[in-house]
Order: sequence, then C-alpha cells, then structure tokens
Amino acid sequence: MKVMGLVAVGLGLLGMFLPLLPTTPFLLLAAALFFRSSPRLYAWLLGHRTLGPYIRNFREYKAIPLHTKVVSVSLVWITLLYCAFGMSLPVWASVLFLLLATAISWHILSYKTLKK
Repeated sequence: MKVMGLVAVGLGLLGMFLPLLPTTPFLLLAAALFFRSSPRLYAWLLGHRTLGPYIRNFREYKAIPLHTKVVSVSLVWITLLYCAFGMSLPVWASVLFLLLATAISWHILSYKTLKK
C-alpha cells in the first residue's frame, strides 16, 4: 500500500502541472493509503507545506480555494480549446473536447469556494 500511495502522490504532483490530471483526488487517495500502511508517511503528507493544504482543505471544508478554481478551469479550457481547434481533428473529436472541458469545469465549480 505504501508503493500505491507513493504512486498516487506522484500522480498528484503531476496533476499540479497537467490540467487534465486531478491533484486533490490523488492526494486524498495517497492519504488514505498511507493512513492504513504508514503513519510516518501519512503525517509527512498532511504536514507537507505544499501538498498538505490540498488534503486538509478538502477534508475539512469540502471546498476548493478560488485561486485554484480559476487556474484549474482556465488551464482546462486553454488546453482543450487548443486540442479542439488548434489541431486537425474531425468535428466529432472537437465536440468531444468541448464537452470534456464543460464537464470538468462543472465538476470543479460544483464544489464550494474556500474563503480564507
């Protein structure tokens, strides 16, 4: 379970930079895996300066900070608009990219906004 937790942390880190890969769900998965397998790694993850707030904010408030929402939705739309219209794709593929961007945006925006 430790190895799976470390993989989840790695995917969460990638998600900070890749717009279609979610950060928080992978970090929540890593926390759950570490909780069961390694109290030391669990404490490290929750206490981490960068990664810890993702988990704590979501667990405590079920909310996403406004800055994170803005950046996430913006990157999703920039990336998927480029995919839909900047590449030579069939119309159906462009429509799928736009539907995907809409669904991801709706999911992100459906969470409460964390006010600090």
